[in-house]
Amino acid sequence: QVQLVESGGGLVQPGGSLRLSCAASGFTLEEYPVAWFRQAPGKEREGILCLSLNNSTVYYSDSAKGRFTIARDNAKNAVSLQMNSLKPEDTAVYYCAATIEGLGSRNQYEYDYWGQGTQVTVSS
Repeated sequence: QVQLVESGGGLVQPGGSLRLSCAASGFTLEEYPVAWFRQAPGKEREGILCLSLNNSTVYYSDSAKGRFTIARDNAKNAVSLQMNSLKPEDTAVYYCAATIEGLGSRNQYEYDYWGQGTQVTVSS
């Protein structure tokens, strides 16, 4: 069964850090581009960044540049999202997604597999 499962969300104070993980089963994640999206209450889902097959990172969110980093952990068949200097406006449900035939983009409809999402709340 093909599955992506996110973990690591929670409540963090402004300026703090969180590390999200996205573990795959049923397929080999390192063979596909992987992206992180987020959806804040009342807003559309937005692409944050994508890790291509050659492990280059493309940022779709200007606010994430310099604060968020994506990396593969092939031994665990997973990717991570390290988030630093978190702000209240980062509060959202975070999703990882993988595309089987695409190259990776900010277009959510390109992605074939999605996790269930993990809540990140940044608040004092």
